[in-house]
Amino acid sequence: MPNITSTSTFLLLEFTEIRTLQILHFSAFLGLYLVAVTNNLLITILVTLDHHLHSPMYFFLMNLGVMDIGSISVMVPKAMFNSLMNTRSISYSGCVAQVFFFFAFATSDLALLTIMAYDRYVAICKPLLYELIMHRGACIQMAVSAWVSGILNATLHTGGTFSITFCSNVVNQFFCEVPHLLKLACSDLYLVEVGLLVLNCSIVLGCFMFIIVTYMKIFAAVLRIPSVQGQKKALSTCLPHLIVVSLLVFSGIFAYARPPTNTSSHLDVVFAVIYTIISPLLNPLIYSMRNKEIKTALMKLFCLGHFF
Repeated sequence: MPNITSTSTFLLLEFTEIRTLQILHFSAFLGLYLVAVTNNLLITILVTLDHHLHSPMYFFLMNLGVMDIGSISVMVPKAMFNSLMNTRSISYSGCVAQVFFFFAFATSDLALLTIMAYDRYVAICKPLLYELIMHRGACIQMAVSAWVSGILNATLHTGGTFSITFCSNVVNQFFCEVPHLLKLACSDLYLVEVGLLVLNCSIVLGCFMFIIVTYMKIFAAVLRIPSVQGQKKALSTCLPHLIVVSLLVFSGIFAYARPPTNTSSHLDVVFAVIYTIISPLLNPLIYSMRNKEIKTALMKLFCLGHFF
C-alpha cells in the first residue's frame, strides 16, 4: 500500500448514509452530550459553592466531573458535526488532539477512581485516622498526581501512535481510536504503541484489582457495623463507585485489549459509546441519585436562583 502518512485528513466511520438518520444521530448525541455536560457541571458548581460539600469525597467528585466534561467533549462534538454536515473527515491535527486528550482524561479518570476507592476505605475502615490521612494537602496532591499521570500517559501514546507510517486514512470508528489507527500502519513502529497499550491494560487491571481488594475490605468492615442503617449508608457510597469503575474498565478493556481485526463490528461502536458517552453521563447520576447532601445543595442552589 502507498505511504500516505503526509495526509492532512482522516476519514471516520459514518453511522449511516441516510440523511434522516444522520439528523437523528445528531439529535441523539446532542441530547446525551447536553445532559452529561449539564450534570457534571452542576456537580462541580455545587461542590465549589456549598461549604457543606468541602470534604475529600466531594473534592474528588468535583475533579471527576471536570474530567468527564473533558472526556465527552473530545469525541462527541466532532461526531455530531460530521453527522450534521454529512461529512466523514477529521484533520490530522484534530486526530492527534483526540488521541492526546482522550488518554489524558481517561487515565486521570481511572487514577481518580482508584484514589476515591482508597478514600472510602480510610473513611469506613479507619474512621479515627480519616482526617489525619485525608487532609486537604494530601487530597490536593492525590488529585494533582491523577492529572499529571494522565498528561504523561497521553504524551507517550500520542507520540507512539503518530510516529508510525500510515498506509490508509480510513478509520473504522467514529473517532480516532488508537486500535483502529494501528490497523492503518505499514511499518513495524506500531509495535511500540502495541507495547504501550499492553502495559496500559496491565496497569488498568492492576488498578481494578486494587479497587476490588479495597472493596472486599470495606464490605467486611460494613458487615461488622451493628446498625442496619449504618450498613446501608456505608454501602450507598461504595456500590455506585464500584458500578462506575466496572463500566469504565470493562468497556475500555474490550476496546483496547482485543486481538485486532480488519473490520469494525457493531460491538466496537457500542463499547466506544459506553466509555466515551455513557460513563460520563452516568457518573454524576450514580453518585448523586441517593446522596442527601447533594440533593440538599441542589435545592439551595435552585432556591437561590429563583430568589434572584
